[in-house]
Amino acid sequence: MGNFGLLLDGFQIALTPYHIMLMVVGVMLGLIVGVLPGLGAPNGVSLLIPLTFSMDPVSAIILLASMYWGALFGGSTTSILFNIPGEPSSVATTFDGYPMARAGQPTRALTLAFMSAGIGALAGVVVITLLSSWAASFALRFGAPEYFAVYFLAFCAFVGMGSAAPLKTVVSLGLGLLFSTVGMDTVTGSLRLTFGLDVLIGGISFLVVVIGLFGIGEILATVQDGHKFRGLSSRIDLRDVLRTIAELPRYFTTVIRSCAVGIWMGITPGGPTAASFMSYGIARQCSKPGQAFGSGRAEGIVAPETADHSAGTCAMLPMLALGLPSSATAAVMMGGLMIWGLTPGPMLFTTKPDFVWGLIASMYVSNIVGVILVLATVPMFAALLRIPFSIIGPVIVAICFVGAYTVSSETFDLWLVLVFGVMGFVFNKLEFPIAPLVLAMVLGHKAENAFHQSMIISDGSLGVFFSNPLVGTITTLALALVVVPQAVKLLSRLRRRGAAGSAH
Repeated sequence: MGNFGLLLDGFQIALTPYHIMLMVVGVMLGLIVGVLPGLGAPNGVSLLIPLTFSMDPVSAIILLASMYWGALFGGSTTSILFNIPGEPSSVATTFDGYPMARAGQPTRALTLAFMSAGIGALAGVVVITLLSSWAASFALRFGAPEYFAVYFLAFCAFVGMGSAAPLKTVVSLGLGLLFSTVGMDTVTGSLRLTFGLDVLIGGISFLVVVIGLFGIGEILATVQDGHKFRGLSSRIDLRDVLRTIAELPRYFTTVIRSCAVGIWMGITPGGPTAASFMSYGIARQCSKPGQAFGSGRAEGIVAPETADHSAGTCAMLPMLALGLPSSATAAVMMGGLMIWGLTPGPMLFTTKPDFVWGLIASMYVSNIVGVILVLATVPMFAALLRIPFSIIGPVIVAICFVGAYTVSSETFDLWLVLVFGVMGFVFNKLEFPIAPLVLAMVLGHKAENAFHQSMIISDGSLGVFFSNPLVGTITTLALALVVVPQAVKLLSRLRRRGAAGSAH
């Protein structure tokens, strides 16, 4: 209950006209950052940090956090309207959001995404409020084996729960892991797969890959279809927004389940992207008969957006309580805190309670501000679908290349966008899933480092992943996600053969 008293003090700090104005500005800047592919929340926050040096730390972190929430909201906009994820964590939203918009329901798709995101974010803030005092002691139990087990769980969830053939999923995962190893090994210092190119020493940017796979790949597919832009907007009406809000209670179970997945993946190093993919896979596995996933099903939007935002919000908890950022944006924000003379960790709650609880209180307010702002702009974003493809196509290509160049200002990245654009086109034609490749690129580097460190700790013994109840439980669950679905499929196949044989 002590936390609630501190939270009320935090609201006195957050609910001032100046801080509310900063929240509105931050959310609007974040929406722009999220809508533009290739910019992303980490880059947006990085660009904004120098402007906060003259501000007091509470005001500065409120502005940066509000931009982060806005970027998470904005990332789903281009995912739904153009099949181009503005944020890496919005990739899973494209699977059903874009087909729903293409079917003439862009307002419904956007409203489902924004409302689910708001619910997920608020759930994450509630968890931060309740667990902030306890988080430090629990998170100290996580070492390299536990980190790797969490990443392994995310990979196995895709193999076991994916709709594609397991072999194709494994190939896609393998390619993603391969691409994630390009550059310098941070443990040994050796260079891998750079082919003598200095630009590859730092690795292949994940954002460049996503822009190519989804942005250029979709443009190539559209051109092959005869220059017809797939999203023809239906008439926009405020009643569509209200009708969709009234529809949300139908997906109560999906929301609760996705919040749980997002909270877990946010507190642990899984992160928002892995959370959105995992939640989408679980929703597809647990769904009732009806419209197929991937064709515009509502749960396919609700699940990843809820998990994405609850994970993105909960990622702030280990950063504040332990100084261990579990996402790129949290790492950038932690750098900002250190520049302002604040050291994230358990002592921050004791020495600077006004800062910590002012930030937590601002999360409640800024997420509500974010939902209101994005809902107000739904008609504007949906109206973009009325622009003819002959105009919007070149604009999307330009945005993709500008976004890719923005990542590191390297001309080489523009060639990578083209290469991965062709790869995305080929993957779609051969029905190879792209999502596992994206997931592996997100987590590959972290998973490799955690595995390296685990092997050093255990002298090369894999038994380290069963060395205590926590890591053993996570590893066992991961293996079960691969083995159990395949065993169930094999048994059902044998039963069908047996029934067919007895019929003859």
